[in-house]
Amino acid sequence: MTDAEKLGQVNYRNQAIPRLGVNAYVWWNEALHGLARAGAATVFPQAIGMAATFNPPSVREMGGIIAREGRAKHHECARQGDYGTYKGLTFWSPNVNIFRDPRWGRGHETYGECPFLAGQMGAAYVYGLQGEHPKYLQAVATPKHFAVHSGPELTRLSFNSVVDERDLRETYLPAFQACFAAGAQSVMTAYNAINGEPCATNDYLVNNILRLEWGFDGAVVTDAGAGEALYKEHKTVADYPEAVAKELSRGIDVIVDWEIGAEEAWRRGLINPQDLELAVYNQLLVKFRLGFFDDPAEVPLADTPIEVIECPAHLAAARQASRESLVLLKNERGILPLDKAALRNIAVIGPNADTRDILLGNYFGTPTKQVTILQGVQNAVGDACRVWHARGCEHTRPRTETCAEDHDRYAEAVAVAQRCDVVLLCLGLSPSIEGEAGDAFNADVGGDKLRLELPEPQEELIRRIVATGKPVVVLMIAGSAVISPAVEEQADAMLHCWYPGAEGGTAIAETLFGDTNPGGRLPVTFYRTTRDLPPFEDYAMDGRTYRFFRGEPAYPFGFGLSYTRFAYRGLEVQRREGGVVVRVTIDNTGGCDGDEVVQVYASQSAAFRTPLRQLVAFRRVSVSRGQSLPVELWIEDARLALTDPAGNRAMHSGVVTFSVGGSQPDPRSVALMGRSPLFAALPVNGR
Repeated sequence: MTDAEKLGQVNYRNQAIPRLGVNAYVWWNEALHGLARAGAATVFPQAIGMAATFNPPSVREMGGIIAREGRAKHHECARQGDYGTYKGLTFWSPNVNIFRDPRWGRGHETYGECPFLAGQMGAAYVYGLQGEHPKYLQAVATPKHFAVHSGPELTRLSFNSVVDERDLRETYLPAFQACFAAGAQSVMTAYNAINGEPCATNDYLVNNILRLEWGFDGAVVTDAGAGEALYKEHKTVADYPEAVAKELSRGIDVIVDWEIGAEEAWRRGLINPQDLELAVYNQLLVKFRLGFFDDPAEVPLADTPIEVIECPAHLAAARQASRESLVLLKNERGILPLDKAALRNIAVIGPNADTRDILLGNYFGTPTKQVTILQGVQNAVGDACRVWHARGCEHTRPRTETCAEDHDRYAEAVAVAQRCDVVLLCLGLSPSIEGEAGDAFNADVGGDKLRLELPEPQEELIRRIVATGKPVVVLMIAGSAVISPAVEEQADAMLHCWYPGAEGGTAIAETLFGDTNPGGRLPVTFYRTTRDLPPFEDYAMDGRTYRFFRGEPAYPFGFGLSYTRFAYRGLEVQRREGGVVVRVTIDNTGGCDGDEVVQVYASQSAAFRTPLRQLVAFRRVSVSRGQSLPVELWIEDARLALTDPAGNRAMHSGVVTFSVGGSQPDPRSVALMGRSPLFAALPVNGR
């Protein structure tokens, strides 16, 4: 390549080089929970919902489906000469930032607050998306945003995340490391700075840790507009050409900006030719692994027909993921599942009852078929039962119709509730309230939330509906923790549904009527009040997440109820070369088949701060009623490592206490579940 041709590859919109047979290529594509922003696609639950499945095989299957649908669309568009945005095979997913604070608007794009869970889910995504061919990649995964990013959205282009080496190594990096261990071939840097140095030019992060420590050999891309932010917000360079040169000098391979400044930087002599050469080399390495320059007959999935998009098998997988994502948080007097035969009138009320955007979250494709909660209930009961509907209120605004008075839809909702046998109250948030800066246009502040409590118009709706005396089942639709005193004190049941995917209404209705049994678990802590949280801008982990929060939550990480009951027995924990093996038997002692999530937590004291407990193994299993299932889990030594104040991770001598059960061993989980995990102590030898 000539120097000019190399410079044409620096921006994410790679220029074509006809004389070398190199087509134009745009690195930007999205696939957070299904192929996104390029038309029809199979849409899975939002990432936080996938985390709630506690089922990495489901995420891996999703990754494979994204690769097949992405390949089909990529090759079909290329045949028609379309090499534009969202047509490539480099997907800017998964988002494995740690959801450290539930006020962060983009938290629903992540796999939750636990580094181990996020790492397992992220790695599963990478394996599924990139495939296992010895030579070629199906597609390329791009874990983001590297690193230490979880708000605030409003100032994300200039924010400086202050973090010590212990929290960096113990919390913010492990999920990324798991993705690269799985072979991820790209990574996206974050907008923010870490301890004063923007991530897009952070030599310690990109070169010392990513390249040297972890052996990453793929392409590093910036987030969109990060180069421009270097001189406009961070003010670490004088202008855009300087930003380009500095990014290349610090290990960036693909610069994602609206401005074009590489040529000017070259003319000024700001770009080191070796930096340019290395960036283009790393880009080409990824493209060769995708098979862009080889005979299509040799490249896996290159002949994938466009008919695979939303094919029956893909849609079935998405529906199953939706079922697995639902988390039953409350079920007083066993009101759920509902008996269809005993119902004559059902009320489906609330701002999320018949709304499509709450099915999809953000970064989504365009599903051909979408099923809202109202439609799902109507389809489930057919003509045997009348389904009434009323919106009741808006998410945050006091009135539904602009020219009406405040509280204009409460009366209708109450009238509907009074005429029904049970009320399904569809509440929560929406992607317009929590999300990325610029997208969540109804958010309190730049996409983030100021508080965890349910907005007051919905709280008032609950109070008025409960006052009718009818049984009330709350269906909470949100990508994060939402707290409601009225729900806690007065509702009969609550099912947390996240943003459940294109046919989420079908999965929710199946669960309500007992066709499926909820088995999802919370991937985040539901605190009792916003006052329980440290300042949002504080990145220290003390007092945050289940690993360091010492208060009593409303609903703990890992919690979720079932329609059946499980019992654990016969726990064995044994040391083996390189790790620990855990064996336990699970009995389904209830009245129906169900899924249980076996969770193993480890606790160990040291001379420095350690997590209260840390999830070190888990597995989702299906157990038929009256049946028993032996389960064996492997815990490698690295999961038992402790992190000292200097950030050094190592095994330390002492006694590790393991708890094994369907939840954490904390008092709140035990009280909610009605059972305690089993315990075992094991000495370990470290340094």
